[in-house]
Amino acid sequence: MCLIQPFRGLRPTTGHAADVAAPPYDVLSADEARAQVAGKPWSFLHISKPEIDLPPETDPYAPEVYAKAAENLSTMLDAGILARDPEACYYAYRLTMPTGAGEHVQTGLVAAASVADYDTNRIKKHEFTRPDKEDDRVRQIHALNAQTGPVLLAYPPSQAADELLAQASAGAPEADVTAPDGIRHQIWVVRDVNLIEAISSTFDAMSALYIADGHHRSAAASRVAAARRGETEQCADYFLAVIFPHHEMKIMDYNRVVKDLNGLSELDFLTAVGKSFHVEASPTRVQPTAPGEFGLYLNNRWLRLTINPSLIPTDPVARLDVSLLSDHLLGPILGITDLRRDKRIDFVGGIRGLAELEKRVNSREMAAAFALHPTQMEDLMAVADNNQVMPPKSTWFEPKLADGLVSHVLD
Repeated sequence: MCLIQPFRGLRPTTGHAADVAAPPYDVLSADEARAQVAGKPWSFLHISKPEIDLPPETDPYAPEVYAKAAENLSTMLDAGILARDPEACYYAYRLTMPTGAGEHVQTGLVAAASVADYDTNRIKKHEFTRPDKEDDRVRQIHALNAQTGPVLLAYPPSQAADELLAQASAGAPEADVTAPDGIRHQIWVVRDVNLIEAISSTFDAMSALYIADGHHRSAAASRVAAARRGETEQCADYFLAVIFPHHEMKIMDYNRVVKDLNGLSELDFLTAVGKSFHVEASPTRVQPTAPGEFGLYLNNRWLRLTINPSLIPTDPVARLDVSLLSDHLLGPILGITDLRRDKRIDFVGGIRGLAELEKRVNSREMAAAFALHPTQMEDLMAVADNNQVMPPKSTWFEPKLADGLVSHVLD
């Protein structure tokens, strides 16, 4: 069984990509999704988040929600908004993110990735999953007989793969959509048999792929494949993925805000922090520029924290900035040891900027905020290679993939 294979993608028909493309199902609340689909009957949110078409009090995990997803998919197929390619293809997918300092561009491959290689950890994980979120995706896949939310994967250094992706994304794209958030999504269909074979063999020679985002979707795909094993629907043994070169992927900081100082005065808190960190006042906002450096916003001022280098271990998980902050400040000083369940801590993706940290503290909703240096792709890969798990809220990937541009039907 090959690591990846082409498939007959389910895609918006000509002229409908902009009508269909939608944010990932898990980045919007139901109310936000309802607002987004106003006047947009073909938005993929009607399939990926179908509770928006049911009464607001509906349990999002109720059977009628998944039935509504299947009904909405059928409606879009009957209306000719979505259709499947007649032959198995690969798809090049380019994301372009405008930023103040210039565009960020990354080009990846939409493919069907092997469940067997996921099960044997050739497609490597770095996060734990929650059973309830897995169950939700399993029910969605069964209801649609399709995987509609792609798993975000990274491939290790490969000049050959980079060159093939450049070839696959040459010329005019078949879909070109700029989303309301300014992110541009472009899709090229790879139909050339020789190019398809070259892509398959090049990726199959790789020792591993790495899950960046989508641990619940990949785990759900594995469960569906196991449940269907022995049936004729062999495509259940592959799951929808978009695979980018690791060096093009953009991880932003994933910052922390805390509700209180664990009963400490500001002076006592900073004295305790000073035992493990060098603390200095900053006249401007502190955006950490290197590992081991942190920004602290407290009582209307910014402080720069730099951890004592002797406290940085060699273990790939323990040396992460998210771990250093937890192990030497959040846990021992603030008493926050369970990042998944402790209600005294919250997390702010770097896409919101340092102003959001100031806002949360200045409003007195939170007592302090911590700005972190982004986790690097090499760090993520090192953790996965050591069969370890990263702490919660370690990575925030931008830009996000769109739902609806290519889906994988299981037949």
